[in-house]
Amino acid sequence: MTQFTLGWEEWLALPDLGLPAIRAKVDTGARTSALHAFAIEPFGSEDKPMVRFAIHPDPADPGLEIICSAPLKDRREVTSSNGETELRFVIETTVAMDGRSWPIEVTLTDRGSMAYRMLLGRSALDDDMIVSPSHSFQQPELSFDEYRAIPRHKQHRRALRLAILTREPSNYSTRRLIEAAEARGHTMEVIDTSRCYMNIRAVGGEVHYDGRRLPHYDAVIPRIGASVTSYGTAVVRQFESLGTYCLSGSEGITVSRDKLHAHQVLARHRIGMPTTAFARSPKDSGNVISLVGGAPLVLKLLESTQGKGVVLAETKKAAESVISAFQGLKADFLVQSFVKEAAGEDIRCFVVGGKVVAAMRRRGKPDDFRSNLHQGGTAEPVKISRSERETAIKAARAMKLDVAGVDLLRGEDGPKVLEVNSSPGLEGIEKTSEKDIAGLVIQHIEEKVAPRPPKPRRRAP
Repeated sequence: MTQFTLGWEEWLALPDLGLPAIRAKVDTGARTSALHAFAIEPFGSEDKPMVRFAIHPDPADPGLEIICSAPLKDRREVTSSNGETELRFVIETTVAMDGRSWPIEVTLTDRGSMAYRMLLGRSALDDDMIVSPSHSFQQPELSFDEYRAIPRHKQHRRALRLAILTREPSNYSTRRLIEAAEARGHTMEVIDTSRCYMNIRAVGGEVHYDGRRLPHYDAVIPRIGASVTSYGTAVVRQFESLGTYCLSGSEGITVSRDKLHAHQVLARHRIGMPTTAFARSPKDSGNVISLVGGAPLVLKLLESTQGKGVVLAETKKAAESVISAFQGLKADFLVQSFVKEAAGEDIRCFVVGGKVVAAMRRRGKPDDFRSNLHQGGTAEPVKISRSERETAIKAARAMKLDVAGVDLLRGEDGPKVLEVNSSPGLEGIEKTSEKDIAGLVIQHIEEKVAPRPPKPRRRAP
């Protein structure tokens, strides 16, 4: 049997952890293998425990930081060579050298002050392996430059710790996002937005929930209800301040929920939309109606959702009556031209990561100009034009939203954006398009939180 010879120090890879190059000390005097790790956090369910940790693989480059996660195998006491006993997390992972790979147990501990980021103990050595204590690097040498050579789209995909902010844990969208995350090996925690509370300070701010400080999440998916927009966006801002990637940013949610602000943003980016007017004084009602070309016209409460608070006024007199009623309630509203050629239809474009991944045409009930599914409308798949696709992508980008539902009308002079939704529902678009939209959302999160290749180190002059 051919023997596999190791020196007292060797290069190796840990592919399951996304570590292509680690310089290890081979020590047959130590039974257990150890890997440098800090910011260690257990997560996951009782039946599928995981552990997340960070590592600086190159002792000379603290800027090279890799986040790893792995199934948690055990937690046990380990006595180091200096006689200190430490309770360590234990994982099982694959080690690779010169085309050969095999599973080993590794304990996680902070080796930041040591020259070698990994210790390879005797329990990690197969029967045909021998160690030559007087020689180094008997196997092919690697380099830390390999971390910089990996394209971002080929970065190692690890298990992520995700959270979804919602007050509706059992609705279709929440269930599908959880299913999609778990199907790709991630864990998802459901957090009631209104139960979060925050410790706001210059250094080390925190988000607390149900009596505990929330851990660091790789990403947070906000699904903030309209009734808690202000508080919900404050919670999202707190996560953003902690460096957590939020699928819908606080700015995008805030702007999209304010219909007046949203239309001003769309106008600033020269994105087509129905002619829109806004006024506060009752004395300006007639002027506002004239600005949008007269009746028929549409009136929308600024805080309307799911088609509620949207009224079609077919005559000037009807429009004046509705405006008077809204002003009597001290409710802010928009006045928009009625796009007659849309014939009670609109198109919902679902945008993920700057791409329209699905689209559906929604039709209102025969006696209702609104096409919202929550108002009894129907939906069918639709093929959109290039200009409609570009308009939807541009609108989502203008709102600074990575994921958005963009509602369009087909006007005679091109697509017109009605609304940009920062928390679009998944049920209608998935059932209509028969696409795994939730899976595409999770895939987008994976790409956003993938480690960026470190910058090349400057050579000394």
